[in-house]
Amino acid sequence: MYKNILVPVSFEADRNAQGAMEIAKALRAEGGAITCLHVMEKLPKYATEYLPEGHLEAAKADVLDGLKSLVEGVDNAATIVIDGHSSRTILAHADNNDVDLIIVASHQPGMQDYLLGSTAAKVVRHAKCAVHVLR
Repeated sequence: MYKNILVPVSFEADRNAQGAMEIAKALRAEGGAITCLHVMEKLPKYATEYLPEGHLEAAKADVLDGLKSLVEGVDNAATIVIDGHSSRTILAHADNNDVDLIIVASHQPGMQDYLLGSTAAKVVRHAKCAVHVLR
């Protein structure tokens, strides 16, 4: 069983955030913690100039609401939204917070994944802790 579980959540249609939470609850040790993390990719400056004022703050609030609904009723579960690059931010958070299991949802790879690699693949390759991949 794991004491500190990280569940990165992307909220894409083909991801299974609820399934990842179920796995986290099943694998968590007694008294263990679960953290749901969403990484908001930074937009280039030229792109943010065309967004309505307050759009990014509203988007972040919506994401936080979605995360809170995932952990509702789950003891010792927290939510966090961080700006950054998805895989690097997930790995840095895991390293800096003594995470011993990352549960990441994956998808069927497309051509771009074979060329660049998906976030889940990068996390699996570079994590210093156990990684559970949910398809």
